[in-house]
Amino acid sequence: MSQYIQQFLNSVLSQGGPSAPPYAEQTKWHIRQHLLQLIETYTSLQPKTAVFTHNDGRAVNLLQAEGTVPMSFQGVTYNIPVIIWLMESYPHHAPLVFVNPTRDMIIKRPHSFVSPNGVVSIPYLQNWVFPGSNLVELVRNLSHYFARDPPLYSQRKSPNPNPNPSLNSGYESVNSSVGSTTAARPAIPPGVYSPTPTPTPPYGYGSASGRITDDATEVFKKNAINKLVESFNGDIREMRKAREGEMEGLFSAQTVLRKRDEELKNGLKEMQDEKEALEQQLQMVLMNSDVMEGWLRENEGKLGSKDAGSVNVDEAFEPCDALSKQLMDCTSSDLAVEDTIYALDKAVQEGAVPFDQYLRSVRLLSREQFFHRATGSKVRAIQMQAQVASMASRVPPQYAF
Repeated sequence: MSQYIQQFLNSVLSQGGPSAPPYAEQTKWHIRQHLLQLIETYTSLQPKTAVFTHNDGRAVNLLQAEGTVPMSFQGVTYNIPVIIWLMESYPHHAPLVFVNPTRDMIIKRPHSFVSPNGVVSIPYLQNWVFPGSNLVELVRNLSHYFARDPPLYSQRKSPNPNPNPSLNSGYESVNSSVGSTTAARPAIPPGVYSPTPTPTPPYGYGSASGRITDDATEVFKKNAINKLVESFNGDIREMRKAREGEMEGLFSAQTVLRKRDEELKNGLKEMQDEKEALEQQLQMVLMNSDVMEGWLRENEGKLGSKDAGSVNVDEAFEPCDALSKQLMDCTSSDLAVEDTIYALDKAVQEGAVPFDQYLRSVRLLSREQFFHRATGSKVRAIQMQAQVASMASRVPPQYAF
């Protein structure tokens, strides 16, 4: 039965479409666990789906737990029929509980925690807090409060005697002793909810004498039917087990797909951010290109075709300050030393320079190159500090620290 219930809940909570229960996706696992724990603790309650109509006429398909809640009254255990509706906001809000009287029951009026239309209101429902509250504790509280004040009366019809006198013999004797003629008496659910049902006799035996009443042919037919039923039930159990495994696999695949969906969304967002950054860089490059092209247009006209070859390259660029001139000198000296070392490498390979002289020359040039690079690094650091100070001086006073 537990496998069937698990399969039923998996099917209901995973279905889609307009008839699907309107529960939030992140709460379906909690709903499934609450119902499974309830059915495992109270086997008299079973999960079902039914249409619930709100006061505004809106109809939704919801899960419910229907059955009986045991209670102890005057030393005897009785069962109260109830329906527990899991509303759309469950489990963050309390379920809706109704007592479900049969034809021969009526609701006690007035009652401390059951309204005339059957709605149950106990402190546990009023103080419902998720995740501390659950259905198992709710049913335990219902049993406790029902035992303190039974919410139902069993209705007695005068023409027909009570079919189960063992449950209500005490009430019969009290009514007969006081001569009561009322049509309703307290309590207690009718015989169909008796705590100790009478077992049915096995096939082939009479209810009183115990002798065999069926012939061999009938017994053989019944045994064959029983074998077929057992085989059929075994096949159904295997199919349920296989389908349950498939459902678990589908739930796992659904979790993986959701994780991948989140990863794809995050990756798409990162790509969009990178695209925006690249577009900004492209705009900056285009602006710089426009500036360079304008400068070239302005300065190309200043030199005639005759003077173009006589322009000194070293004088073509003029530093804007002393630090820039020093940095340009260090960089040009560094590159000149690099070219000289490269020429010495070629010369020693061709045998034009002795090897010992090559080593002395490279050593001297490397030392000189080191000083040029160190000086350039210091100049860059000073320029960076000056640039930061200049940017800080341009910050408006309201943004200054």
